[in-house]
Amino acid sequence: MSKELLNKVNEYYSKRILEHGATPQGVDWNGVESQNIRFEQLMKIAESAKAEFSLLDFGCGYGGMLDFLNPVYGNRLSYTGLDISEEMIKVAKEKYSNHGDFYKVLPNDFKVDYLVASGVFNVRQDTSDEQWWDYIINTLNQFDQLASKGFSFNVLTSYSDKPFMRDYLYYANPERLFNYCKTHYSRQVALLHDYPLYEFTILVKKEDQ
Repeated sequence: MSKELLNKVNEYYSKRILEHGATPQGVDWNGVESQNIRFEQLMKIAESAKAEFSLLDFGCGYGGMLDFLNPVYGNRLSYTGLDISEEMIKVAKEKYSNHGDFYKVLPNDFKVDYLVASGVFNVRQDTSDEQWWDYIINTLNQFDQLASKGFSFNVLTSYSDKPFMRDYLYYANPERLFNYCKTHYSRQVALLHDYPLYEFTILVKKEDQ
């Protein structure tokens, strides 16, 4: 994973949070309603969790997922947010310091029960499809190492309406990613493509869960 690619991602999202502040637009989403739909799909990875559990919000932005999580899970949830943007982490700590820990770099030997990632694979800018695919796979390998019980992520879908697709965004083939996760991480993989957004969510549940 090239440093240049990561720097581009960092610059893109740091600019958004500085322009729009702690809002869905600040992490490049349209609004609260669609953001909550995404969170609902992602958290299906932890629907069988009955006791306390830990969660890593990978690409947490300003920590907005906590507004969705806290009313549902309350004290059952141990939350950690990770983001490449120092500006995002700064705002997250100011807004949600009492609700979790936030990092730009995770501590050594960090592990959680579950990991969720919303939107981290969407904005490729001028990176080629091949390079971006490699970036996705490298990042999924990280997810697999970090989460002991399972992970979930969303990606813009190649089934999007052509007139609305943008060159700087990455639209993935759902079947290709499903197959990769199924053959590399677990036999318990779900592809969710039945909600009203131009994206899909994949859930990877570890087999001993």
